[in-house]
Amino acid sequence: MGRRGGPRPGVRFLVLGLAAPAVLCATGCAGPSGSPHPPQSPAAPTSSPGSAAASSPAPGQPASDADLCARLITYWSREVLDGDSYGDYQSMGLSHGQYEILRDVVDAARPVKHRQGAAAAEKLIARQARTACTERYRHGTPSGGPWT
Repeated sequence: MGRRGGPRPGVRFLVLGLAAPAVLCATGCAGPSGSPHPPQSPAAPTSSPGSAAASSPAPGQPASDADLCARLITYWSREVLDGDSYGDYQSMGLSHGQYEILRDVVDAARPVKHRQGAAAAEKLIARQARTACTERYRHGTPSGGPWT
């Protein structure tokens, strides 16, 4: 206990430090309508039956860990591919393992974008993000801690 009966100052910062990423992800990942889908640019193609978004749960149903992973990886892969630089994985709301998937997906999409165009790169991103995230979460949430 602190001097006045409240929590110790270090505990207050720990709680804030743990809550901040959740708040940032919740606000940063929500679209204009408050939905959990990352925003798409007006030029981004809409979902087709074979895309990662097509396997998303029905409205009102919780998304699986693999679905959320695929959405995040797809969104950030597009951002990185367009911006040509990576950010800090924690500021993106990704675990270290998800960040590795992101890097692999973007590395595969770069030459495809140069050779075949943005549409082909988008399809590759959606397919590889879905495949890698499904594999990552096939046995549930990885047990190596929140940053793995």
